[in-house]
Amino acid sequence: MARYSRAAVLGLFAAGVAPGALAQGQPDALAKAFGARETVISASLSPDGQKIALIAADAGRTSKAYVLDAVEGAVPKAVAYTTGRPEYLYRCNWVSNDRLACQIGGASRLGDDVYGFNSIFAVDAVGGGVRSLSRRQGQNAIGFDLRGGEILDFLPGEDGSVLMTRAYVPEAKIGSLVNSKLRGLGVDRIDTRSGASKRIEQPETQAIDYVADGHGAVRIMGLREVKGSGYDKGTYKFLYRPQGKTGWSDLSSYDVQDNSGFYPVAVDPAKNVAYGYEKTDGRDALVTVELDPGLERKVIFAHPQVDVTGLVRVGRDQRVVGASYVTDHRQVVYFDEQVAALTKSLGKALGGKVVHIGDMSADGQRVLVWAGSDVDPGQYYLFDRAARKLSPVMPDRPELAGQALATMQSVHYKAADGTMIPAYLTLPPGKETVKGLPAVVMPHGGPESRDEWGFDWMVQYYAARGFAVIQPQFRGSAGFGEKWLMQNGYRSWRTAIGDVVDAGRWLVAQGIADPAKLTIAGWSYGGYAALQAQAVDPALFKAVVAIAPVTDFADRMRRSQYYSNYLLQQQRMGTGQEAEDASPSNHVAEFRAPVLMFHGTDDNNVDISQARIMQGKLEGAGKRSQLVTYDGLTHNLNDSDARADLLQKSADFLLAAGK
Repeated sequence: MARYSRAAVLGLFAAGVAPGALAQGQPDALAKAFGARETVISASLSPDGQKIALIAADAGRTSKAYVLDAVEGAVPKAVAYTTGRPEYLYRCNWVSNDRLACQIGGASRLGDDVYGFNSIFAVDAVGGGVRSLSRRQGQNAIGFDLRGGEILDFLPGEDGSVLMTRAYVPEAKIGSLVNSKLRGLGVDRIDTRSGASKRIEQPETQAIDYVADGHGAVRIMGLREVKGSGYDKGTYKFLYRPQGKTGWSDLSSYDVQDNSGFYPVAVDPAKNVAYGYEKTDGRDALVTVELDPGLERKVIFAHPQVDVTGLVRVGRDQRVVGASYVTDHRQVVYFDEQVAALTKSLGKALGGKVVHIGDMSADGQRVLVWAGSDVDPGQYYLFDRAARKLSPVMPDRPELAGQALATMQSVHYKAADGTMIPAYLTLPPGKETVKGLPAVVMPHGGPESRDEWGFDWMVQYYAARGFAVIQPQFRGSAGFGEKWLMQNGYRSWRTAIGDVVDAGRWLVAQGIADPAKLTIAGWSYGGYAALQAQAVDPALFKAVVAIAPVTDFADRMRRSQYYSNYLLQQQRMGTGQEAEDASPSNHVAEFRAPVLMFHGTDDNNVDISQARIMQGKLEGAGKRSQLVTYDGLTHNLNDSDARADLLQKSADFLLAAGK
């Protein structure tokens, strides 16, 4: 598949300083290679196993959907295209051997707010026949709902129909008796060719999700519970439908504030159970609950050290075959012996790389798999079980072919209070000695998240530029159980940021980092942590890079007050003096290190006002700071040109700090 040439750089906006005073040069070939988005964003296999659908990144922020025959040397044919202004293609799945259902999404600014949206459409495998599957609101709609729905079931055995959620809003017209009072999220069965639909579940105002059984039956409905004010209580109520019945019965409750209760995510119709997550000894475990009045619970798998964080599902009915968790590496416990044997043999054939099953043909004889590692960005393969043949399909990042990549190793360091903090350390490739290197502490986003072992385009780029990079899994990170999560990395910021700072101190103590070349960089919460570290030890880091950072809790809460989750956000971020102390914008007087920030103007996760407030305060305090903005981009800066620009400017800036 041909790659298109990329523009060298997007237009930039620098605030408070002369252009180039902090940010450095234009992206070179190395920055462009690492900044390029994945060639293959998603992949799926037709039911008969004869065709593959790929979503591929194209120039800049554009994306295309391709279809190719499942044979070596097949020529891909483009069947759909998005510009990234603002729509992106995310995935295409087969609803029959000749038709696809694809999801697009994006965000767009309207006045002071940015609104996210998504939509689903169907298209023929040869191109054409495009039909929207999401429900469109008419001109008489009273309000709006930007949820385009999700496909719940591809209905094996039916040719081209799907079961999907759809959002409804009331409609009325003055002087007419024609109106609709339907409101909320419901489920429809839709013929993707004709567009004909049949309502399966009446829309419910407070519905947040439905779970189908892979064979056309909706078995679980999730409802958010609200206060009289209309704000969320922070609890979900789940109902189930007994086999052969039409009514709903109580299944469980789930509290999003402390993650307590049973949260269902899948149904096994043969066993008549729901799979879901529930705490066991302070850690999330995989649990089943029988979908009958007894509601018998059974712990299927729990790990004594970390949370169970994923289900492994295969086939067109998305059958549950395993569960995954992360210690140093992501591990999978398989419940299906055949799938376990398949992944083991494929991993061995591919040199011990991590293997994930992406999709299967309806008969299970052809399997689409992905394999990769820390030094391999990844590659899709097609495995023919009958012929025992493994064929490459498409590499994720062809621009990096032949590029030396760095290994990622697990380490632990001691925090100030004696707690051992896990981390990942990546050193420049081929470096024989690791003394006195320029170094970057890179805290992750979330904060209710964590890093994992594997290829990371930012880490690898910094390593290629000569940096040692450490990724601390500070307290406040998810996946290590409720005690490690604490309140979260905002409310417990002194501990979380203390752990981040201690990662830098450890690099210096080990002799890995030159203390004059120790820097910090992060994205989202990681950007927050990079800035807030100046409030903990302003002399330690010699330069700060913050990408889409949270900086001012008061502004963030002001923007949340018109959303249903306002009280939850308030509980998460804190109030009063606590929130003021936790905001980097209130610590600018303490900053010693120069700051370089990056932000997309249409970020619907962390509004660009956060970076602009920080820039204004730093500038007002006479500090060295620059803000680079990218027009029309959202939180993840999903644009190869912007990412290349970010890599080049940030690395040049960090390297300059030690000179």
